[in-house]
Amino acid sequence: MISIIKNAPANVAAFTASGEVTKEDFENVVMPHVKAVVNLHSELNYVLNLDTDISNFTMGAWLQDALLGIKNITKWNRAAIVTEKQGIQKFTEIFSIIMPGEFKGFDKAALEEAVNWASTGK
Repeated sequence: MISIIKNAPANVAAFTASGEVTKEDFENVVMPHVKAVVNLHSELNYVLNLDTDISNFTMGAWLQDALLGIKNITKWNRAAIVTEKQGIQKFTEIFSIIMPGEFKGFDKAALEEAVNWASTGK
């Protein structure tokens, strides 16, 4: 399941993933919220707080996640991935080399810092 982080600044599409994450989560929650943020701010600042293992993402969820990236490739500004998994944090930072925008990994205890960074770059 994916839910919107309600107290995030208006220029940030922020989500928490927990339990099983499906294609429908991306279609019904992520995509509409991302579209609204991009329409209002002309760029995508994104936070994904992983409260589940990435193995809980179904194949459809992975495809929708890839589609999200492709559809908004020129709009990415900042993306923060919040997780306890150091490997995912490192991959996120390496991913920044090949994608437009800045990508950064954060520890679980730093969720507020991650949201602030996605919003302001600080």
